[in-house]
Amino acid sequence: MSGHQRPPSGGVSTTGLLALGEIEILGLLPYSSNYAFLVEVTRGDEKVEAVYKPVRGERPLWDFPHGTLAGREVAAALVSEAGGFDLVPPTVLRDDAPHGPGSLQLFIDHDPNRHYFVLIHEREQEMADFAAFDIVINNADRKGGHVIEDFDGKLWGLDHGLAFHLEPKLRTVVWAFAGHRLTKEVSDKLARLSDAFGQGQLTDSLAALLTSEEIAETQARVEGLTRSGVFPEPQGPFHMPWPLI
Repeated sequence: MSGHQRPPSGGVSTTGLLALGEIEILGLLPYSSNYAFLVEVTRGDEKVEAVYKPVRGERPLWDFPHGTLAGREVAAALVSEAGGFDLVPPTVLRDDAPHGPGSLQLFIDHDPNRHYFVLIHEREQEMADFAAFDIVINNADRKGGHVIEDFDGKLWGLDHGLAFHLEPKLRTVVWAFAGHRLTKEVSDKLARLSDAFGQGQLTDSLAALLTSEEIAETQARVEGLTRSGVFPEPQGPFHMPWPLI
């Protein structure tokens, strides 16, 4: 299957297929800190592969409320879409999945050896979007392996369950732009996000996934980054995730 996966035909969106299709588990994905399954999602003649992360498979954490990571994965996809970042694969919540409620995200096939620490040398300017996006969602876990390139050459960001915390939690490997002015492309995306919050539709979409305080803090981060016009410098000793990849 190609890295991008061909979108469904017949007017059915990938998100619609993920939301409504029949789910068949193909196997457990290795090296994941929480349970994650590769599944096939089928509706009529259309099918895609996806990553299913059931809520019941989330490892308890001291700083994130238990059972909320799947919703944060979906929230990250909504913010990415609203701002025009186009970094997060289509992601939905499913209450009727085989192991109970959880997130379902389009599977992106890729070469795991082509991660952030390789791609930054070849596609540096494109990484500015990842830097800004991580700031906006307060991403606490942007490892190098969470930036990938599919076999069509498109960049994607994965694993956003540890995001949107009320406290500053930014832990990311994407510090190449620290202290630099925002690019015009990033500023334009922040403006789109600000409009989406201002008009209310993004807030409404996030309401079922995050607390009202978490939504307000996300909007505040958009406004703060826009006002400063500069990518922030790392704060404190714990600004990198571990492991790095």
